[in-house]
Amino acid sequence: MDYFLVKNIHSTAALLTITLFTLRGVWMLGWPHLLNKRWVRVVPHVVDTILLASAIIMLFLISLNPLTQGWLLAKIMGLAAYIVLGTVALKRGRTRLIRLGAFIGALTMFFYIYAVAFARHPWPL
Repeated sequence: MDYFLVKNIHSTAALLTITLFTLRGVWMLGWPHLLNKRWVRVVPHVVDTILLASAIIMLFLISLNPLTQGWLLAKIMGLAAYIVLGTVALKRGRTRLIRLGAFIGALTMFFYIYAVAFARHPWPL
């Protein structure tokens, strides 16, 4: 399997993920009834599965161990925070203010993950 093909799939899936998350976050704030559409509940999970699968394939293709690569471990920890904040933003937040804060936090985490991937350093700035 070609590493650059998998990397492009991963990058495309990441772009789709943040686009769909942002769209759902905006809908959550202004038009929550749009979140009930079937495709809104299915497509993001399919894209996220492709994103995760391509990440795992890349790890195997270039023999990287997240436990020995600080930047990769930082990405994984950032991903965990992004998932928790995203869940609070779109489902679990009790008030609109909590959801908004979690939404902004999740977007911040996503861009941190992107910066870490680009810089290959846990402190990209």
